[in-house]
Amino acid sequence: MESLLISTGAVAISEIGDKTQLLALLLASRFRRPIPIILGIFVATVANHTLAALLGNWIGDAIAPELLRWALGALFIGMAIWALVPDSVDREDAANLTAGGAFMVTTVSFFLAEIGDKTQIATAALAAQFSAVLPVVIGTTVGMLIADVPAVLCGQIVGHRIDGRWVRLAAAVIFAILGLLILIGVKLV
Repeated sequence: MESLLISTGAVAISEIGDKTQLLALLLASRFRRPIPIILGIFVATVANHTLAALLGNWIGDAIAPELLRWALGALFIGMAIWALVPDSVDREDAANLTAGGAFMVTTVSFFLAEIGDKTQIATAALAAQFSAVLPVVIGTTVGMLIADVPAVLCGQIVGHRIDGRWVRLAAAVIFAILGLLILIGVKLV
């Protein structure tokens, strides 16, 4: 029970203001389909955190920390540049997207966004610490939903008032700062 509660709390707190919370807000404002988005977040989180819990120890031993730091730093800077590029899907097309389409976009986006994220790393560390994969995965998934479901609901309500240019700029700044901090060796976890 301790591993489940600690995992839930750690991820719920660390997810506040995280890039995936921003992604939840953006997807909800764009697709305006909260249920498929929440289900997509759930499926992606379970898949990603299960892999993290199972493979966390192996990854830590297999990749030199210095190489991992440079790769993650470059990845975040690349994501910052990518965040500045407007999406090719316009709001009318997004509003007409089926629930299945919103689910798939959310599932794939969240799964990829969680790769190398602090919650994925925390999941691996917690599973190693407690030697309890299932309670950790359940806890980290619940923590992710505690933080991201309100963002989805907020995006659904006020998403039409959010200027996508400012969201892209904010995401780019966050990703660039994270990338630079990683490259100079600041521990983010």
